[in-house]
Amino acid sequence: MINIDEWLNNYKQLVSTTFGSRVLFIGLQGSFGRGESTDSSDIDVALILDIVTVKDLNIYKTLIAKLPHRERLCGFVSGKAELSAWCKHDLFQFYHDTIPILGSLDDILPAITIEDARQAVQVGACNLYHACSHNYLHGMDVAVLASLYKYAFFILQAKHFCDCGQYAKSRTALEKAVTGDDLSVLQLSNAPSLITADKFELHTALLLAWVSDLIIKDKEGDM
Repeated sequence: MINIDEWLNNYKQLVSTTFGSRVLFIGLQGSFGRGESTDSSDIDVALILDIVTVKDLNIYKTLIAKLPHRERLCGFVSGKAELSAWCKHDLFQFYHDTIPILGSLDDILPAITIEDARQAVQVGACNLYHACSHNYLHGMDVAVLASLYKYAFFILQAKHFCDCGQYAKSRTALEKAVTGDDLSVLQLSNAPSLITADKFELHTALLLAWVSDLIIKDKEGDM
């Protein structure tokens, strides 16, 4: 298991030494940020510089090649102006799911509102509906269906925030807070091994009905 605090200190030192005052923000995201990491988890790091050019990306690639567990490092690299102008429904998850290591997102991002969370639910549900239908018609792929359930977790986070104004950061916290079909979808998201070929149609039907309900309720103003 990676000692994430030690790894982040090393990362921060390397990046700060290379880019200096151009580093505006470093943050940890994903399963390590939620305290749900496993031996195979990616290290999701957000790095915000003043600006980002291809030259900067090349420097960054050379830099991170020196890090242990380089193959597990992923995440988001952006310039300040681009992130500040980003679609706000996309920023909802980004803001709430990022643990600051250096700097503050409050100095970079516009204020994120409940309307941005509602839009995150709507866009996510529409994308998930399309992917779920497409997989059933043209793929019949159990692994793809499991990945769609994994994505549903993030929609559920935004939906829960819209429902009660609270952000449930971890899967455990969210599972304690939701009920009904929300809970059924989340439980499959948390245990993808339960999504099997013999239950492919059943689990597709559950997910499709759930996202359909989200889409229609949003249109009718009931969410």
